[in-house]
Amino acid sequence: MPEPEQIRAAVRRYLDAVATGTAADIAALYDENATLEDPVGTPAHTGRAAIEKFYGNLESSRRTTELVTLRVSGDHAAFGFRVITDTGEQTITVEPIDVMTFDDQARITSMRAFWSAEDISFG
Repeated sequence: MPEPEQIRAAVRRYLDAVATGTAADIAALYDENATLEDPVGTPAHTGRAAIEKFYGNLESSRRTTELVTLRVSGDHAAFGFRVITDTGEQTITVEPIDVMTFDDQARITSMRAFWSAEDISFG
């Protein structure tokens, strides 16, 4: 099991990659057979290739992220954050709560994002 600081560092790397990285950069943080459910209740994406494809939608926009709260327990992390996306035509702010599990190398093995339309604002 990874140490709590390894998980905290992995969450920070994830948020940095979401803000400034490519889809491949983000997907590289996941285990090869990881699952992603974003938002919870939608079909899961399984495997790094599917996860990279999912994050590909972000590449055409400018993004910033801000960690609001982070809790680590065992090999799990739950964190609230803000992601602001500028598409050039509008600014979209989403405030999800993500729950992740990690392997011994602090790679993400599962991610579930809790948010709905009520958590999105447009500017």
